[in-house]
Parts: sequence; C-alpha cells; structure tokens
Amino acid sequence: MPIDPDGSIRARMAKLMADGLRTQTEPFPYTSTEFAALLDQCRDLDADDVVGKMVLTGWIDKPYGEDRMRCQECMYYLVHRKWCDLPELDLPAEPDWWCRLWRI
Repeated sequence: MPIDPDGSIRARMAKLMADGLRTQTEPFPYTSTEFAALLDQCRDLDADDVVGKMVLTGWIDKPYGEDRMRCQECMYYLVHRKWCDLPELDLPAEPDWWCRLWRI
C-alpha cells in the first residue's frame, strides 16, 4: 500500500483542484457494468498517474450533487488515514472531496 508520508501527494491533489483541474464528474456509473468499465480504464493508467486518475474518475474538492456525496461516506474511504482504499485509485482523500467511484 503506497503511502504519502510527507503529504506531498495530498498537497499536489489539493492544489490541482484549487487551480481548477477539469475532471470527468459525469456520467456517474450507476450500474455494476458501468462501474467495472470505469475501473478497467483506471487499471490502464500507470499506478503513479495521479492526474490521470483524478481526471478520469472526476475528483473534486467539495461534496457533489443534490445529496452532497463526499469521500467521508464512501465505503472505500479510510477515515483514520484519510485515504481512498479502492485499489485502482489508492490515493489520499480529504473527507469533503468526491469522485465518481463513490459508493455507500
């Protein structure tokens, strides 16, 4: 499990989003087939391609949608590490961030 001991990945991600990184928040993968297809696309990226993962999976730095979905309620979010444990992402995540691989 990669780590971010000095917080540099988290800081880079936060800066990218604050600077207006345009990501693919739609379409949201409502079905298992759509979700699996998005995971397949993630697997095609280099494991260290933070920007590619963020763009493809729609990372934003605020809750999303009418329901205000956010990482903190996602089943893949590790609260004490502030980390997305979805193997295809495996990235730091703040509680109020969101991506379209969000699941409850």
